Amino acid sequence: MKELLSRTHKITVGLLAIGLWAGVSQYGYAQEQPSRQQRAAQFYYNMEYANAAKAYEVIIDKDKPKVEDMERLASSYLYINQYALAENWYARIVENETASEQSFLDYARVLQLQGKYSEAKAAFVNYQSKYGQKAEVSRAIAGSDSAVFWMENPSKHVIMNEEHVNTALAEFGLIPTSGGVLYAAEPNSLMVEKSGMTGQPYLKIYSATQNDDGSLSYPNIMPDVFNKSQFHLGPVTTDSKEEVLYVTRTYPGKQVEKYRAIGQKWRKQNLELKIYRKQGNDWIEEDFIYNNVKEYSVGHAALSADENTLYFASDMPGGKGGVDIWFCAKQADGSWGTPVNAGSNVNTDGDEVFPAVFDNILYFSSTGHVGMGGLDVFQTKGQRDHFEKPRNMGYPVNSPSDDFAFVVVGDNLDENFGYLSSNRQGGIGSDDIYSFRYVKPKITVMLEGMTRDKKTGEPLPLTSISLLDKNGKLVTMGSSDSKGVFSFELVRNTPYLVLADKAGYMADSVSVSGVIPQQDTTIRVALSLQPVHKVGEKFVLENIYYDFDKHNIRPDAAIILDKLVTTLRNNPTLRIELSSHTDSRGSDSYNMKLSDRRAKSAVDYIVSKGIAADRLVAKGYGETRLVNKCANKVKCTEEEHQQNRRTEVEVLAF
Repeated sequence: MKELLSRTHKITVGLLAIGLWAGVSQYGYAQEQPSRQQRAAQFYYNMEYANAAKAYEVIIDKDKPKVEDMERLASSYLYINQYALAENWYARIVENETASEQSFLDYARVLQLQGKYSEAKAAFVNYQSKYGQKAEVSRAIAGSDSAVFWMENPSKHVIMNEEHVNTALAEFGLIPTSGGVLYAAEPNSLMVEKSGMTGQPYLKIYSATQNDDGSLSYPNIMPDVFNKSQFHLGPVTTDSKEEVLYVTRTYPGKQVEKYRAIGQKWRKQNLELKIYRKQGNDWIEEDFIYNNVKEYSVGHAALSADENTLYFASDMPGGKGGVDIWFCAKQADGSWGTPVNAGSNVNTDGDEVFPAVFDNILYFSSTGHVGMGGLDVFQTKGQRDHFEKPRNMGYPVNSPSDDFAFVVVGDNLDENFGYLSSNRQGGIGSDDIYSFRYVKPKITVMLEGMTRDKKTGEPLPLTSISLLDKNGKLVTMGSSDSKGVFSFELVRNTPYLVLADKAGYMADSVSVSGVIPQQDTTIRVALSLQPVHKVGEKFVLENIYYDFDKHNIRPDAAIILDKLVTTLRNNPTLRIELSSHTDSRGSDSYNMKLSDRRAKSAVDYIVSKGIAADRLVAKGYGETRLVNKCANKVKCTEEEHQQNRRTEVEVLAF
């Protein structure tokens, strides 16, 4: 891709050397017995950086090296991630008066890529003093400062090298499947063709076993048709049914992007996205409709959770600069709609690659946002072209080197788990696959409440408080203090019934829904208890409802009556009349009979809970005790009629 070929994106071009955006080109001229100098230049402009480095190592004059030769050797080392060797040469180059502007920038970058942040910052500042302010350099300076802070304040991620699948070569871009995992890797074989760019075998798709603890084992190159490609393959993703594969592939044909350098014509193989659909035991290949290998690359596919959005990375025209993340929406006929840029919150004038989606979070890697050096992993909430400002995931997810292909495999209230790829120091090979486990910070959910006398509104101290689960089973007990205040710590995502009772009072309760908070959360409730210790005291049992023309006890009414059962148990000398009242609609005699049946049903329910029948009197008053003007033939609202349809309790003895 053009942007990746430009000298101003050398860090990302270095990713080419590990197969992330691999381009394979062929020099377009022949010359009889080219000199060593010409041969080295051919390798360099052909992007065969591994071969170029070997060639320049031989021809460079150790005593009086040419600046141009040193620059090509240093940049070749940078492209193939030999950072220490690149630094050695850049340190010599920038002492020379004829050193290019790019060399000063690359020297600062190679220091940053090795975690030498104070030296890198000084080199970036020196660059700006010579060549002026540039946005990418200002980001790099800010990134050097941020990196130090992130390393001093690491996240809770625990990173483990998956040593049973990693080799001295490259492995990256893992995705989980029902049978294990898939990823891209360089085969460890002397019998396969090698890339002149990396000096290593072309990437293929591998599978491995995922063990119960998340570790990986038993890697195997897949025998399927998609692994028959001439050049690089990977990364890969799949739909949830594992019937469709989206494979990034270096285009192997002759219809390629062309460009000129040092007076010659060159060809570059762009990336394309191939789609393979399962038919029986075979995979049927088809092209992604928006491939255009003559002009740009497309790859790094990822599906949204509902599989109606396909994200990918591309340097197609119309982007924000460099490589951007784009998406296509699935159409009614199952095809993919026109590509749309994911927007300026995600994409920058740098490069954004390796999208992955988990729930409503997009993970991707970028060189254009403030980072620690090379590619950093970022996360942002949203979908399609509506995303929040991305957040750098910090250290140790990110490192001074390239960190990418971050994928979450599992997530629960306490932790999440997944994999990422990195060429950080301390690994086994150039790119390694790492697993991560993130233990989420403990988030507390507190219940704070107050108990009050319902009649006076005053705090009711020393009231018994019970927490019940959704099945009515007791979870824990406590009481309010001398000021009527109580508190409990709740379990996240768990509903409760909070019951307050006290001798001489009608019990009260309130339901608390389960919550999954993102931070410490306090739920506040108030419980008002009706006094029942005075003979003649009357009160309405609120929210007691019956179906029209029915007298059976509904489940919602049973919850209210259960409070009365608790009150009678806690006050063994309490004796009550439970009365039912109707509105004025319907005949007087019918309403009297209906209310009587309802009152008796309520009493029968209470008796069924173990309360002695002689402590209860059931009485139906029909429409004889209306609480408002709504008598026969008086026009009233439904709300006014509802006031008359009530169930009352009167204290007969205490």
